[in-house]
Amino acid sequence: MQPTTTPAPPAAPATTPEELLLPVPDGDGAPFWEYAAQGELRVQACAAPACGKLRFPPRPCCPHCRSFDSEWRLMSGRGRIWSYVRPHPPLLPAYAAQAPYNVILVELADAPQIRLVGNLVTSPGAPLDSMDPARLRIGARVQVVFTETGGMAVPRWVLEKS
Repeated sequence: MQPTTTPAPPAAPATTPEELLLPVPDGDGAPFWEYAAQGELRVQACAAPACGKLRFPPRPCCPHCRSFDSEWRLMSGRGRIWSYVRPHPPLLPAYAAQAPYNVILVELADAPQIRLVGNLVTSPGAPLDSMDPARLRIGARVQVVFTETGGMAVPRWVLEKS
């Protein structure tokens, strides 16, 4: 009789030394993070000649034509704040230490059907609480910046210069 083994529990979300949550890339989304490490915002697109539609989050099959062919298209990195929230109360100590901070939903300028979640900060590398909450506005134009966090380049957003 073979001994039985208990399956390993699912992996916990990755954290930085400050306990900020980090993304856990999977096979479909790994290229997004590889491009982010190069300072590029790219979105997965269907590579079928008759389709070509963008999709996010990344997945193996196009939801429009069911093709398994894909490519990663470079985006301008510009967008607008579609929505935002200021979480109350922060649930993890590292986030509580930076409260109040914002979480924004950005509609990409060159792909309005795609919205990315992030934080509005004053400059690349600035802490989550660096932006005055009074400056948050639906429709405000933003530009992506990449911040090194726990060994990963994480997209954050700054107000676009007018």
